[in-house]
Amino acid sequence: MTSAASLPGRPPMQLVGGWETGLIAMMAVLYLIGAYLNPGFFGSADAFQALLRDASRYAVMAVGMTFVIVNKDIDLSVGSTFGLVSVIFAYVFNPAHYDMGVVPAIVACFALGALIGLLNGALVTVLRVPSFIATLTMLFIGRGFILGLTGGQSILYPIKAKEYPWFFQLGEMNAVGFNNQIPIALAIVALGAFVLAKTRWGYETFATGGNELAATYAGIPTRWVRVRAYLLSSLCATVAGLMAVAQDKGTSPQGGLSAELIVIAAVIIGGASILGGRGRVIGSFIGALLVVLINKVLREGLPITRTIVIDGQEVQVQAVFSLPAGAVPAFIGILLIVAVLIEPLIIRRKLFQRLWAHLRGLPPPPLADLGGVAIEGVQTKGATVTDRAMSARGFGKFLARRDALAIMLTVILWLVGLSLRPDYWYNLPNTFAILLNYTELALISVGLTYVIAAGDIDLSVGAVLALAGSAAAYSLKVLGVDPLSAVAIGLGVGLFAGLVKAVLTVWLKLPAFIATLGMFYIARGVASWLVSGQQLTGWNEGFNVMGRKIADIFAYFGLPHPSGMIGAISEVLSVQTLWMLLVSLIAGIVLGFMPYGQRLYAVGGNLRAAAYAGINPNRVRFPALVFCAFCAAMAGLINIAYFRSFNPVAGQFRELDGIAAVIIGGGSIFGGYGTIIGSLAGAAVITLVRALLQLNVEGFTMPQHWINVFIGGILIVAVLVDIWVRQANIFSTFFGRRAPRGPQARGTSHA
Repeated sequence: MTSAASLPGRPPMQLVGGWETGLIAMMAVLYLIGAYLNPGFFGSADAFQALLRDASRYAVMAVGMTFVIVNKDIDLSVGSTFGLVSVIFAYVFNPAHYDMGVVPAIVACFALGALIGLLNGALVTVLRVPSFIATLTMLFIGRGFILGLTGGQSILYPIKAKEYPWFFQLGEMNAVGFNNQIPIALAIVALGAFVLAKTRWGYETFATGGNELAATYAGIPTRWVRVRAYLLSSLCATVAGLMAVAQDKGTSPQGGLSAELIVIAAVIIGGASILGGRGRVIGSFIGALLVVLINKVLREGLPITRTIVIDGQEVQVQAVFSLPAGAVPAFIGILLIVAVLIEPLIIRRKLFQRLWAHLRGLPPPPLADLGGVAIEGVQTKGATVTDRAMSARGFGKFLARRDALAIMLTVILWLVGLSLRPDYWYNLPNTFAILLNYTELALISVGLTYVIAAGDIDLSVGAVLALAGSAAAYSLKVLGVDPLSAVAIGLGVGLFAGLVKAVLTVWLKLPAFIATLGMFYIARGVASWLVSGQQLTGWNEGFNVMGRKIADIFAYFGLPHPSGMIGAISEVLSVQTLWMLLVSLIAGIVLGFMPYGQRLYAVGGNLRAAAYAGINPNRVRFPALVFCAFCAAMAGLINIAYFRSFNPVAGQFRELDGIAAVIIGGGSIFGGYGTIIGSLAGAAVITLVRALLQLNVEGFTMPQHWINVFIGGILIVAVLVDIWVRQANIFSTFFGRRAPRGPQARGTSHA
């Protein structure tokens, strides 16, 4: 007779487990290391309270992020939501703006948070935009709103804050001696842990993340479950933003910057799987404590004693050795990658269980299926559009091309600029300036075309641009190397970054957006680290010739300036433009006419069919990721040669521009499509849009921050056009359903 306890049923979920115990032990060891290195800070009770206080906001955001990641999604917009909430609170509350009370400001913030969450959820579930693209775009749009609304300045209101002690005391110490943010965070963590582990919402979340199709067949509203997770994530970011407002009594344009990295790293370190279906809120909370503790150990520095000479006398002074600017985000980026690698290398391979079995002389436990081509989903998209393009004739054949829209938009935007400012738009200096801006983006877009056509993504191209530029600038300015050696160093650093991304994505099987997101922060941090966060300038002018016009090259070498048409062209074309055209020509030939290009399309269009046809996907994807980094490195060298200096913010938002250029140019975010001509046209569209928005028309020029918001909107529209017009062919479906049925059709239907 079978007992009731042995009957199959729903297994009980755990609030905590052995993973959390290991994290606590690791955190204790790390705290002791901090106390040994810097006893003046970590040896006090204030340090522990500061750790809990600073981690409380990240812990609150980690609660919502846990639901999203368990759902097999990602939310890269929490940092921007955090910062934007504090800005909206300042606008509603600050006497210099709307001068309203705390309650209306809080209501406005929660309304904004709910709107962002619902918008993210709708983009991902209803409109089927990949989660990393939808939330990455929201990150850039939100950051643009923050900088645009604040003007890059802090907004403070300490005097008015005294009128509302019931709210602003939430960011201060209580009678027990703890900051009030700590119990708020603990309460939210406890509630989130209970909901995820012990309620229907939690079971639906685990089922959706573990196997969405099976969950749908079981009657679970998976679309609403995913939207609900995004809503929770944004609302948690809203609460965290209000906690920061209560503590700071103001806002900063840097609020929430890179918070998404810390939160995602905390959730992954806390035991959640980036592949969905696993995670605990308590683990995410401990992960947030651990990440913030690592951050503090790195930032607080090491007390040292320095000897300085004053008037011939040696004087010993106490100082602190701290890491340079950029070191901390680089280390956190490495931590994110390491945390994600725990899943494929340790957990799924049962490393510890196999080691324990080996020590006991027992057979190793069986491994689960680690994945392979047989379980890859079919990826082929847009068959109807392709068939229509093949059957079209004449000009219709051009219109049926996926890159036709970008080419036509380029012509239209150029004519719009000519009509708005013919006095400025048509002259040669403006043409040269547009070509210079275009060259950098065009090189990035050429590399991204290969990656996106292969079905991957690269979110680090702007950071690799900065890394290669900083390496070359550091070599020229500090090491004093010759220009050719500096070029080799910059390209070598970019290639190394590409190799790391390719190894992580292709060999270690990390999702491309996670591997390149980690590289984004690593490369950006190391680039700032090399130059100590400062601008470098003043090196051998021979290096800068690659960023100059052809006419400047003649002058540099003492050659006579050509006259006539050749002289006019030499005033427009530059070395970098010619180099970009050469790289594009070679890349276009390889992609369009050589076997590697066809294999690239096959892998991106349908990985399973490509593998069954004898194509090795790894040998196709690996070079594409390396080539993309190489193109970004070339753009970085051109950037510092043109400006004759390196700025740590070089390449900022270029990821957004590059992805938008490829999608506008006919590439598909799902892979399998893309041409070099289309991507170059897409880069021209983005460049012309930026030029038009910066155009001074009757005394008005749009600020740069709002331009980034506009470009983010263009990316979303481009992805939606790709999904619903090119892939789903929604217009043909819609008009086909509404078309009147003729007598013959009715007769056939009746028969």
